[in-house]
Amino acid sequence: MTMKNTENQSSSKRKQPIRIGGACGFWGDSNASTGQLLRAGGLDYIVYDYLAEITLSIMARARQKSPDLGYATDFVEQVLGLNLKTIAASKTKILSNAGGVNPESCAAKIRELIAAQKLDLKVAVVTGDDLLAEASAFKEAGVTEMFSGEAFPKAEKVASINAYLGAQPVVAALEAGADIVITGRCADSALTLAACAHAFGWDWTDYDRLSAGSLVGHLLECGTQVTGGNFTDWRDVPDVKKIGYPIATVYEDGSCDLSKPEGSGGLVSVGTVAEQLVYEIGNPQAYLLPDVTCDFSQVTIEEKTSESVHVSGAKGRAAPESLKVSATWADGFRIGLMVPYVGFDAGEKAKVFADLALGRAETVMKKLGAPGYQEVSVEIVGAGSQIGEAPVSRGTYEEVVLKIAARHVDQRAAGLLLRELTGLGLSVAPGMTTFNGGRPKPSPVVRLFSFLVEQSAVSPKVSLEGEAVAFEHAVVAEAAASVEAAEVPGAPATDDALAEVPLIKLAYARSGDKGDKANIGVIARKAEWLPWIAAALSEDAVAKSFAHFNPGKVARFYLPGCHALNFLIDDVLGGGGIASLRLDPQAKAYSQILLRHSVSVPHSIAQEVM
Repeated sequence: MTMKNTENQSSSKRKQPIRIGGACGFWGDSNASTGQLLRAGGLDYIVYDYLAEITLSIMARARQKSPDLGYATDFVEQVLGLNLKTIAASKTKILSNAGGVNPESCAAKIRELIAAQKLDLKVAVVTGDDLLAEASAFKEAGVTEMFSGEAFPKAEKVASINAYLGAQPVVAALEAGADIVITGRCADSALTLAACAHAFGWDWTDYDRLSAGSLVGHLLECGTQVTGGNFTDWRDVPDVKKIGYPIATVYEDGSCDLSKPEGSGGLVSVGTVAEQLVYEIGNPQAYLLPDVTCDFSQVTIEEKTSESVHVSGAKGRAAPESLKVSATWADGFRIGLMVPYVGFDAGEKAKVFADLALGRAETVMKKLGAPGYQEVSVEIVGAGSQIGEAPVSRGTYEEVVLKIAARHVDQRAAGLLLRELTGLGLSVAPGMTTFNGGRPKPSPVVRLFSFLVEQSAVSPKVSLEGEAVAFEHAVVAEAAASVEAAEVPGAPATDDALAEVPLIKLAYARSGDKGDKANIGVIARKAEWLPWIAAALSEDAVAKSFAHFNPGKVARFYLPGCHALNFLIDDVLGGGGIASLRLDPQAKAYSQILLRHSVSVPHSIAQEVM
């Protein structure tokens, strides 16, 4: 079939709202989510996001071991295997990127399940994202990393290369009659956007609606993170053991109501949804996706009932001319170990222990004529390593955990550090403890390499039950245009005396990663508090809060719609993902660090929050 941008297509579609469940936020999420959402009833679609930037490299290694692997096997065996009959009876469409680097194999296994259970369900597959065969061509063309400028790695070291596809091929699959659509790498939000575009017949130039549908996908893509998971006010989240997975009731204009299954645990509030809104978005006025450039800066979140909120206000512009591509490649080996230390001056003892082990390992390598470690990381949890504070004074009782890690091109040299750490066990200061007897083994360092390709250079393909679906990809793109940023309001003049309060009393916050960049979103608990927060959280102030991690550029963005600030910090994660030796390579705790920041507010506000 051919996708056409016509008014007739839009007018023939439904105007009633659709209900979409978000059942998976990462590979390893609870398999109980699907049953919970199906029991809630009335769902038109369930979407599953299994793929992080590093997940594809893990799947690529699985495919190297067996040509039948390379996808999320638990999605097939446990999620669908246990729920296919209910899915068929409810006529709920299933959209998932569980195909990883082998979507055809994933679909084949699903068809085997369908046949075994004697069901009538059609499975479609979207491919075209896998560009691994072009590794040598990218190397020869001089492709460089889009953030660091590094040269493209040697082709033989590359494990995966995947372009981020958009929603259009998924819509084509649905239009062709698919009940289940399996993709490889696509934008996290594209599955939800596809459901909306298919149901409502949105035109591919209707940018505000495309942005709104993408926002719904962004809110659903991390599962329970929008229904109380990782929430700043975690004590306010009831019955977490029964936490509900999110359900979006989406209207024809793209606005939605966010809720969860009746009787489930968790919390849907302005705060929980706002935290997910600012999660890992970078510039909220130019959130680049394959189908649209989103502007979330004016999005509003309003309480609708005690268990639902209404989200609206997304704007959009034409999609960027290029697609993001994520490659992963092998860059040596790493070893890491966690060692508890208890007693007086435990932090100092742990540091001495780490220095001794590293020194001994380096000495052995020097005698063997081998190069030293390319990178070493020593962090002592409990001794201020994550907040950059100096250790406590001598003679103080402490309980700390030493994390020591190193990277080397040779697997044997990486393992040498572990041997020296073990060998010093009876020779160092007292207080070192052990939790288990197993020794970690050196593991491959998988580094992320991101770059751009022209949209026209990538050709998505769609098949239904093994037969090709005619699909015309409508590339509606243009060069990025600058948009004037909203001006952050300054703190108002006041005769009231000022007092210092920690940021957590004034704001919610959530953080995450994009490669080697950290994103921290900060949402004022009350709109009128935002100016005081902004005055305290300048770009320089945030850079100083993370100075011990040697950050690069810090950029601050303003979202007036939900009175929030979003910070993007470059080069602050030690490479990020599996490439990093850091305790927190994905910046998950960076929001907690920033919430310690002191904010000057009028005494009247201080009295209200303290």
